[in-house]
Amino acid sequence: MTDTVVEETDSAAAAWRDPAVRPEARATALIAEMTLQEKVAQLFGVWVGASAEGGEVAPHQHEMEDEVILEDLLPQGLGQLTRSFGTAPVDPALGALSLVRTQRRIAATNRFGIPAVAHEECLAGFATWGATAYPVPLSWGATFNPGLVRGMAERIGRDMRAVGVHQGLAPVLDVVRDARWGRVEETIGEDPYLVGTVGTAYIQGLESTGIVATLKHFAGYSASRAGRNLAPVGMGTRERADVILLPFEMAVRESGARSVMHAYTDTDGVPSAADERLLTGLLRETWGFEGTVVADYFGIAFLKTLHGVAGTFGEAAGAALAAGVDVELPTVKTFGEPLLKALADGRIDEALVDRALHRVLTQKAQLGLLDAGWDPVPSALAGAGEDPGELRGTLSLDTEGNRAMAREVAEQSVVLLRNDGVLPLDRPARIALIGPNGDRPSAVLGCYAFPVHVGEKHPEVPIGIELPTLREVLAAEFPGSEITVAEGCDVDGLATDGFAEAVAAARASDVVVLALGDRAGLFGRGTSGEGCDAESLALPGVQQHLLDTLLETGTPVVVTLLAGRPYALGRAAGEAAAIVQSFFPGEEGTAAIAGILSGRVNPSGRLPVSVPRRPGVQPTTYLAARLGQVTDVSNIDPTPAFGFGHGLSYTTFQWTALDVEALQVETDGEVRMAFTVRNTGERAGTEVVQVYLHDPVASVVQPVQRLVAYQRVDLAPGESARVRLAVPADLASFTGLDGHRVVEPGDLELRLGASSTDLRLTVSCTLTGPARRVDHTRRMHAEFATEVRQGGGRA
Repeated sequence: MTDTVVEETDSAAAAWRDPAVRPEARATALIAEMTLQEKVAQLFGVWVGASAEGGEVAPHQHEMEDEVILEDLLPQGLGQLTRSFGTAPVDPALGALSLVRTQRRIAATNRFGIPAVAHEECLAGFATWGATAYPVPLSWGATFNPGLVRGMAERIGRDMRAVGVHQGLAPVLDVVRDARWGRVEETIGEDPYLVGTVGTAYIQGLESTGIVATLKHFAGYSASRAGRNLAPVGMGTRERADVILLPFEMAVRESGARSVMHAYTDTDGVPSAADERLLTGLLRETWGFEGTVVADYFGIAFLKTLHGVAGTFGEAAGAALAAGVDVELPTVKTFGEPLLKALADGRIDEALVDRALHRVLTQKAQLGLLDAGWDPVPSALAGAGEDPGELRGTLSLDTEGNRAMAREVAEQSVVLLRNDGVLPLDRPARIALIGPNGDRPSAVLGCYAFPVHVGEKHPEVPIGIELPTLREVLAAEFPGSEITVAEGCDVDGLATDGFAEAVAAARASDVVVLALGDRAGLFGRGTSGEGCDAESLALPGVQQHLLDTLLETGTPVVVTLLAGRPYALGRAAGEAAAIVQSFFPGEEGTAAIAGILSGRVNPSGRLPVSVPRRPGVQPTTYLAARLGQVTDVSNIDPTPAFGFGHGLSYTTFQWTALDVEALQVETDGEVRMAFTVRNTGERAGTEVVQVYLHDPVASVVQPVQRLVAYQRVDLAPGESARVRLAVPADLASFTGLDGHRVVEPGDLELRLGASSTDLRLTVSCTLTGPARRVDHTRRMHAEFATEVRQGGGRA
């Protein structure tokens, strides 16, 4: 159709068009001019082309989709555009041009000239064709480096902003409770403080570019029973408050996040999408969140179809609006005719629509979408013209700067779990590269990377980025070595007819690099990813059998994992020559692994999740209370093979000279200490200082220990650092018997170590004075100050 300019009710100088007027006031002024149909139209998105592409990328996608005729909707306006870049492969410049034309069409067709918010996925990079595929969030957690993750997010945000995107559906702040859950790869780890700090840094980076970050999934999605996707959640109020909610609380307070996505799941019978106490009482009234709450895809309709708490789609819309959901995504289902009919019948108060709309329009004003003279042309197209023939291939979303950032994140995320001295490899003459992930380009990608998420449905289209395989990078890393490749088995197949070739290759080589792990996918199309839950934490298929068979050859085996979750490795945990763990490390991931193997990179990654010793001991995390650990009244030992925070280096570190300012502090005070960390090896390396809190006696059961602070310390050979640390008593707070967060007097231990299972120094102290109630304004972080000295000694 031909775009026509629709006459506005007010001139361009109207209050709602004026950038000098406060966004909230602009929203109020605009709402007063709108019809009910125009109001409702701002509260949903439309997903153009999703049905035509085939292949579900959201739960029950094709069951929930109705035919949407965009031309019929546009006269009333449109709230959001869903995944203009992330639905099918599109050249970035042409995609940006198409979005410009669509936005002009939307604005020209409604009488107020309001464009839509364009949102995209950005879980491990901008999820579009040709964009950099960064490591997945579990790898971010393994870096223990929030500053690095913030820098990565800035690059992702700049790329999205450059092509006209406004909102990113990331990060995932769910805390891992059961590693069988398929979406573990999308999380940052099993510790709420690590998730909160790294996730907050990502949000700060994304928001610094003008992209609206979306915290998800609020709240409890990762705590589903038996690790099943979209299953009921069974947990108490304290687990929810002290584990699940902590990262969201931190992010709302510190990150500047402007959107939150509700979770699919229900907790104790209340679905998050209909939980007013959660979405309004806690999020807005207590924490002070002022942004928008958006639905997880089809989540409002699920109140009727999956949860059974609404009898009609109109009732579902009313329940979600009452709870505090503002925007229905990905496309209109309940906020269209069902909502309008319920409003007309008087079953839903129009004030609920106005409340949600005020938040939506306030955000559109903040984004400049209500400004007089608004221009949809993004920076990537500025001055470039609009000839598709000239634009094609002119825009790169995978620049050398992006790749360098992806490489640094990948290198800092690889975790060396075990090493009997075989690593780094000393120019072996013959290397046997064995395993299903040794020569598979997509082995480094998680389920939300575009080539996996969408690209696999378009095999005729090039991948769009370079994905060197482990075979290719090993050949470059070890140019003097003869490399023999044998697949051995599939990722999840049951055939063992490739074992003989693998054994022969191993016996003829000096070392085996055994590339095992996962294949990312969606809803059962992979071994890891959304809807790809595991019955146990045994390696998929016959990979463990292959591993055990190769251990029998006598050739040193370096187990190299490219996976989305931790797996039990059986006898290899104690017998493999080395174990190198990576969590879908992105397009630069194989080069990072090769650098670890050769010694070009000194490993500094630490485990963000525990690696189990046995595949069936689930659910368990390192945050267990005493009864959750090994006891003499159960024959099941949940002790991990490698604990949270574990990771080896090619150098060694000595921890000494602990000084504590005072062993008794008030419940509103802080414990101050200093200690020395010295690099006693022969090469530069990074020690990750981790601080765990142990509360031996509390009014409610506590984990035996939990992370409360951490810091990366980079040291050259012989260098030492005097680390000064102030730990506020607020970090000892927990949800007490009355449901309020409290700091109780009594004895505490602050355990300083290289991991949760490698504790080097302990401070035994006492909190004195009265019990003190605290809230979301409490201190959430310890303070570090590090002074490095040549040659060791105290600072």
